[in-house]
Amino acid sequence: MRGAETMRVIVTRPQQEARQWVNALDEAGYEAVALPLIGVAPAPDAAAVIAAWSRLPTYDAAMFVSGNAVDYFFALKPAMAPVFTAQAAIKTRAFVTGPGSHSALLRAHVHTDMIDAPDRDAGQFDSEALWAVVSHRVQPGYRVLVVRGIGGATGGEANAGVGRDWFANQVRAAGGSVDFVVAYQRLQPVMEEGERALACQAAEDGSVWLFSSSEAIDNLVSACAGQSWSQARAVVTHPRIAQAAHAAGFAVVCESRPTLAALMASIESLQ
Repeated sequence: MRGAETMRVIVTRPQQEARQWVNALDEAGYEAVALPLIGVAPAPDAAAVIAAWSRLPTYDAAMFVSGNAVDYFFALKPAMAPVFTAQAAIKTRAFVTGPGSHSALLRAHVHTDMIDAPDRDAGQFDSEALWAVVSHRVQPGYRVLVVRGIGGATGGEANAGVGRDWFANQVRAAGGSVDFVVAYQRLQPVMEEGERALACQAAEDGSVWLFSSSEAIDNLVSACAGQSWSQARAVVTHPRIAQAAHAAGFAVVCESRPTLAALMASIESLQ
């Protein structure tokens, strides 16, 4: 077993998102390694995203399923789109499920007063927690645009897709309507031989895997066909991801809130 100062942590988030976690874990004394198991690319139909921007003032709210949904949607924002600001005549609100997506909205210059999200001290960051915050807003005729991704080995967004559809059903049940726009693609990355060797070693040597998507687990198992995960340990950020890790055969699965402080506490608990 590795000591606390040298325990290796495998960060599986997309490359750009992994950087913050890797840097923080390195500073905390862990050996953090980025092994992105989900690739991200722009929407296959940019015209559809631009058209959604033109219709945005007709919606009462836009729900962003992830930080990537925010980043790629705003990458195609027309220069003169006056939305998501307190001063705008059109009061379209921005809904997000967690602090990562909330931070992405702030980077996109969305005014904090126009954002609805679970409290940072919430027990869980998902569509159910978001609905508890915004359900009072949704009345008959309320219109929501869901900004999502598409693709991946599982043909969808894995745990994000489950929550997205659940949220849409709640809006409809309350008398509202929901439209969708695809802002980005999720891809299964091609794992190089050295990365595959690292993954197989980390399955057996006491490393801790960090998963924030069940799709990442699917991609890992697919890339390392035949590898046993019966000695592997994982920290995951949602019960649905925990189910996927157990199904893949991970020996130890610890659930954590998706904040760096909570993740490091969970990693510490596995020593």
